[in-house]
Amino acid sequence: MSRTHTPSPQGSPQAVQSGGAALTHGLKQRHLSMIALGGVIGAGLFVGSGVGIAAAGPAIVLLFIGTGALVMLIMRMLGEMSAARPSTGSFSVHAEEELGAWAGSTSGWMYWLMLCAGVAAEATAAGTIMHGWVPFLPAYGWVAIFMVFFCASNLTAVKNFGEFEFWFSAVKVTAIVAFLVLGVLGILGVFGDAPGTRHLTGHGGFFPTGAAGLAAGLLTTISGFAGLETVTIAAAESDHPSRNVARAVRTAVWRIAVFYIGSMAVVVTLVPWNNPRVATEGPYVTVLDRLGIPAAGTIMEIVVLVALLSAMNANIYGSSRMAFSLVTRGQGPRFLGRVTRGVPAAAVLASCVFGFAAVVAGIIWPTTVFAWLLNIAGCAVLVVWSVVCLTQLRMRRRLEREQPELLSVRMWGFPYLTWLALAAILGVFAVMCAGAQGRQQLAGTAVVAGAFAAAGHLKQRRDRRAAGAL
Repeated sequence: MSRTHTPSPQGSPQAVQSGGAALTHGLKQRHLSMIALGGVIGAGLFVGSGVGIAAAGPAIVLLFIGTGALVMLIMRMLGEMSAARPSTGSFSVHAEEELGAWAGSTSGWMYWLMLCAGVAAEATAAGTIMHGWVPFLPAYGWVAIFMVFFCASNLTAVKNFGEFEFWFSAVKVTAIVAFLVLGVLGILGVFGDAPGTRHLTGHGGFFPTGAAGLAAGLLTTISGFAGLETVTIAAAESDHPSRNVARAVRTAVWRIAVFYIGSMAVVVTLVPWNNPRVATEGPYVTVLDRLGIPAAGTIMEIVVLVALLSAMNANIYGSSRMAFSLVTRGQGPRFLGRVTRGVPAAAVLASCVFGFAAVVAGIIWPTTVFAWLLNIAGCAVLVVWSVVCLTQLRMRRRLEREQPELLSVRMWGFPYLTWLALAAILGVFAVMCAGAQGRQQLAGTAVVAGAFAAAGHLKQRRDRRAAGAL
């Protein structure tokens, strides 16, 4: 099936309109840079990585090197496509143009589901922290406050989202840099005896839990990177979309290596991987206590709260823009395309309502409905990345043939590294199939993704019939 592409000029926003209204372009380069940076520093790094360390031991460093390399490739593909064709729907729009409506629907709605489930999980965790500090208000009361606040801020203007993310990311970056500096000093023996390699080679060796531990740790490390794609969605609402997303994606690559791989190397060098506190209290608290940093637990609790609120803010923004883009392309209920003062208000409200409903499900059915939702959301990022690879293969060849001047960002080693990334994702699916829980997670994801694909395919057939009738 042939498609006609009518792109906007390079560097100019591709305004998405609904009912005569369009989204505004209130984000600046500094916003996008910090959104890209904040996207790689989440609560999963500060807390969730402890579960991965407990599962894989010191070999978690190798897992982060592998998954970090995969994420770098995915981000480079996204940067290439978004710099050439800035769009609020980002990879979903590109997938629909290159592969068909089924691909746009599947990747877009799976991503929306993932982000909304993330909002619920992050709001619940943030509410728990606040309840510990201010116990007279129950955790769900804090959840409601956070949901209302970030929903309201996302309803006002996109620059508010950008400002919140800018300062949230500044706090997270400061915390990570300080941790890395203190960690290196600790490894050098400034805060006591230098640990050497005893924690890397002792306690069962570098691979203490074998292949099973590596498989369990792999899924944890991948989930920690989910949400990075938001920067390519936000680019369409910036003043210079193509230029800004190109800069943001380029700088995000080395930050992944420094923040994730560097911090994991510091953790497993300074403390035993099988220290129970690593999984229960978090690796950063454990390391800071080992270095004798006063009030380490309180400090990291504040940082984790900031990371959770940052993720909530970003996920509400990303999910609302993805939903808006989908419905303006006929991939969902039309009322979600309503724009108020340059903001997709209906999509923001719908995403927040779904997120809060998921929170309620977590209270009422924590081990059934909520667990099922989180399992599918955790696997959704792999579905999205698979579609990104397939889309980039098609889009790159067409752009080279038709509009090579739009390729301001180019995927490295094309097409070989794109195929390598796709093979790696399929390898992760294969690893999941080896365990009963992974197979259950894949089955649920396949059902939901299949439903979205079928809906997109039906739309594709309707469009084809309509075109034939003209």
